[in-house]
Amino acid sequence: MPLLKPTPAAEAEPAIARHPLAGTAMSGADVVVQVLADEGVEVLFGYSGGAILPVYDAVFRHNAEHLRPDGSEPMPLIVPANEQGAGFMAAGFARASGKVGVAIVTSGPGATNMVTPVRDCTADSIPMVVICGQVATQAIGSDAFQEAPISNIMSSCAKHVFLVTEADKLEATLRTAFTIARSGRPGPVVVDVPKDVQNTTVVFDGKEELPLPGYRARLRAIEQATLSDADCETFFQALLQARRPLIYAGGGVIASGSSALLRQFAETFALPVTTTLMGIGSVDTTHPLALHMLGMHGTAYANYAVEDCDFLFALGARFDDRVAGVPSQFAPKAKFIAHIDIDPAEINKVKPADWHHVGPLDRALQRLTQYGKVHGHQPALADWHAHIAALKQQHAMNYDRDSALIQPYAVLEEINRHTQGRAIISTGVGQHQMWAAQYLDFRSPRHWLTSGSMGTMGFGLPAAVGAQFARRDALVIDVDGDASIRMNLGELETVTTYGLPVKVLVLNNVGDGMVRQWQKLFFKGRFASSDKSLHRKDFVRAAEADGFGWARRLERREDMAATIAEFLAFEGPAFLEVMIDPDAGVYPMVGPGANYSQMITGDFIPSRQVAHTGEVAAPDAF
Repeated sequence: MPLLKPTPAAEAEPAIARHPLAGTAMSGADVVVQVLADEGVEVLFGYSGGAILPVYDAVFRHNAEHLRPDGSEPMPLIVPANEQGAGFMAAGFARASGKVGVAIVTSGPGATNMVTPVRDCTADSIPMVVICGQVATQAIGSDAFQEAPISNIMSSCAKHVFLVTEADKLEATLRTAFTIARSGRPGPVVVDVPKDVQNTTVVFDGKEELPLPGYRARLRAIEQATLSDADCETFFQALLQARRPLIYAGGGVIASGSSALLRQFAETFALPVTTTLMGIGSVDTTHPLALHMLGMHGTAYANYAVEDCDFLFALGARFDDRVAGVPSQFAPKAKFIAHIDIDPAEINKVKPADWHHVGPLDRALQRLTQYGKVHGHQPALADWHAHIAALKQQHAMNYDRDSALIQPYAVLEEINRHTQGRAIISTGVGQHQMWAAQYLDFRSPRHWLTSGSMGTMGFGLPAAVGAQFARRDALVIDVDGDASIRMNLGELETVTTYGLPVKVLVLNNVGDGMVRQWQKLFFKGRFASSDKSLHRKDFVRAAEADGFGWARRLERREDMAATIAEFLAFEGPAFLEVMIDPDAGVYPMVGPGANYSQMITGDFIPSRQVAHTGEVAAPDAF
């Protein structure tokens, strides 16, 4: 029987180059570091300890042996004040760069301190790989010194967890961890590596990954999903019948690298866009089609546009409770809801969709744009654009501009005048987070870094450190609160230790401002445990003690413009504490159990006179 000739496809397949170290005997610790180098990891974040010392030693040796011509290390290991800080630094790096962030910590308390960052990354779909040291395999389960059941603890928090008990599986496991972290819906992967596995000599392969047939088959089906002509036609027929269509864009737009395609799609068909907290920056907030953020603390005009729309197109968004607190009353006039997401679990989970597609968002947007152009589909939306413009004018963000006290909104407006939406902004969690989201502009994706779903206080400062390592050329500002920054205040020293020009802004209202706002509205002004007026933290002296060459406190409104200009212009790390009006609130606000028509807009943002309907607001959810 004659031999079959190879098919053209087979002939076209490129040969996989052999890794130059393939077949080399090396320790498990050296395998870890070589895989990190192969994955293009630029910086590591972590805190040492006994169970991870072999890997730390391997990192040290690798950097010493591969110094760059300028003397810098190819893979520097940044040491924070606390392992949680390392996790948020890795997350900040990932959020600002789109690459996988990497943290390396020891066993026991080192690993358990990573639980919050891991859960935070899962909730916000951030790619991260965490390598934890573990006690030797023979000691696992014996309550050995600094042992914790990390594979059990992390399994409910991470996208995936590996416990490596066989040294010859270490390399394949690590490479697979990166694949899982960045593929599909991104997320954190934890690799628990016992100390004896780190010390065992193995033969390096250079390419091997774990098979994971089920995961790879599901991923392949999703990644290869395409929109048919019939799918596109159904979508556009609904869009052409609509008179008030609206795009609702979430963090999936940024995670998938689809921001440019979303902007092209929106401009091609003249569709207004509102974003979630995580979607900020997916469209230029200064663009005429942009409505900024929707939801519990979204702009009034965005929320009213949701109330008025008759066609809602959700992209990489999940109808979470901060957006659709009462799902049945969310977008009540929408006759057609379309939804695209990479995660099939999000489709119809909260809000039923009339049309949906599970697959890569970038390819779906490109396909819809091309189909609409080819078939000349162009909705007539002049009246809707006029309505949107009127909403923006009549319900613009505003505050008490005559107050003698420093208003946080004014501080952020002043910063915005300097940055013009081009700075990278990280935040803690609380009122300052919402004010930053509302009053700052963002021209590009990956400039807004915040803990969205978890709402983790203490996120802002370490995330800013990670972002500055990702973007050495960028102006990075941590907008924080006096309560939130306390959670990871030790990372001020990390900023100065590594000479990072991070700008730290603390809006000090002497307490847990968002908690107090809820207590004022829903608990008859009983400020239980939220008043920090008796606390004695001198933030400026703390920053000076940690090496900040520029550290000031702003207390007079008339000094604001000059002080902020000096703060932002300072070449090195700078710290500015602003004593703001302690009664300043976050408005608009959609209370728990309320719909958008019941939105509280405060004293300075006009609201529509709409009869209140639906459920009675109750403090069931924060």
